[in-house]
Amino acid sequence: MNKTALSPIIAGTMNWGIWDKNLSPKEMENMIQICIENKITTFDHADIYGSYSTESDFGKAFTASQISREKMQLISKCGIQLISKNRPNTIKHYDYSKDYIIGSVENSLKNLQTDYLDVFLLHRPSPLMQSDEIAEAVLKLKSEGKIISFGLSNFTTSQTELIRQKTEVSYNQVQFSATNFEPMLDGSFDYMQSHGIRPMSWNPLGTVFRNDNDQTRRLKKLLATLVSKYHFGADTILLSWILQHPAKVIPIAGTVNVARIQSLLKATELQLDKEDWFAIWTESMGHEVP
Repeated sequence: MNKTALSPIIAGTMNWGIWDKNLSPKEMENMIQICIENKITTFDHADIYGSYSTESDFGKAFTASQISREKMQLISKCGIQLISKNRPNTIKHYDYSKDYIIGSVENSLKNLQTDYLDVFLLHRPSPLMQSDEIAEAVLKLKSEGKIISFGLSNFTTSQTELIRQKTEVSYNQVQFSATNFEPMLDGSFDYMQSHGIRPMSWNPLGTVFRNDNDQTRRLKKLLATLVSKYHFGADTILLSWILQHPAKVIPIAGTVNVARIQSLLKATELQLDKEDWFAIWTESMGHEVP
């Protein structure tokens, strides 16, 4: 199976640029350095991040850092067409034509200032996508060494099977956390395990620290107890909960907080007791397991 080795936790860059943190070139360079120093060597991108600007900003920072390309892994996605000053679109839509896929990858390579992507993903499924055409694009990109591994993002099992019938699918990036646990119940993770597809999890901390509702209050109360028991932070415990799933999910952490980056890999050292793992799920649901 054609897969590249990724770090146990991935650095998500969606918020690094103008969409949120608006890091300066030097700040972005420092962030790359800090991630790699803390063994977070894989960086998750998409062409649309920062309204089509974050990849370019990252590429300049990467070149300025003089870090060897072999020390990092780069992921990017394409397919979403946003309304942007950088695109002549009149409506948000999807495009998975062969020429568009190939052109998007080549543009990402130019922006990221690299010769290849370790992983290339289709960002969201389109009703108009044609699996034969997608497979042709992926085969060409792989044969030219422009991508190593291919995968999907936010695809259902049936949509994944449609693509997998024509070309190898190595990854599927989905929303999964203690507050968004549907992939482990709706057959998604079962399917991925059966077909050797590695899940990536975006928004791995879910809404625990974002929302104030019955679900998050229950979880925070439990997490306070687990922090005292394990002597790890609540975010580390939530990442560990994800990592213990047998599908071997890789969380994507979007933080730019240096202290949090330095502690991310602690989640790989923590093994929750089985009852504590189920307690987190139970408190999220608000009732005992079926």
